[in-house]
Amino acid sequence: MEEMSNAEWESLCDGCARCCLEKLEDEDTSKIYFTHVSCKLLDAGLCTCKDYPNRSDKVPDCVRLTPQNVRTLNWLPPSCGYRLVAEGRDLYWWHPLVSGDPNTVHEAGVSVRGRVQGTETVGDGEQMITALVPTSEVLRYAIDLRSLTGGRGRFKVQHDHYDTMPSHLVDKVVKAREEESAK
Repeated sequence: MEEMSNAEWESLCDGCARCCLEKLEDEDTSKIYFTHVSCKLLDAGLCTCKDYPNRSDKVPDCVRLTPQNVRTLNWLPPSCGYRLVAEGRDLYWWHPLVSGDPNTVHEAGVSVRGRVQGTETVGDGEQMITALVPTSEVLRYAIDLRSLTGGRGRFKVQHDHYDTMPSHLVDKVVKAREEESAK
């Protein structure tokens, strides 16, 4: 990794923008929780930084990934191209370097596109987060939110829409359903 050119290094980014989300770390377990709150510079529709060259000046805690620090950052998503290469593992099928298409990361449902909405300050300095969250994540959300906020966090669920299931999951669901029906 250290021998890569800047262009080669940057190409390891799959464009998921998960590293641009605010993260919470449980002090007791060190488990990292990804929120649906993004950096103020994230263009949530494109999953790109609005001012990539100047991001560190505008967001002082923005971490620039380097071959040296990707080996030690415990908050990088498990699917992160930088992390996978640092661990000597293969990139996933939807990574643009494998698929040849920068949209496969979005089509596979890996990116934050369409999930991150925004934040605003309300009342006593509380932060209101508006986000689209997959239903499968909501069941555990109440427990995690209470734990992470010392019981002060609360949320409201309102159905918004149905998403198309990523094609790689459709086959698994259909097969499982067929096996269940055959019993």
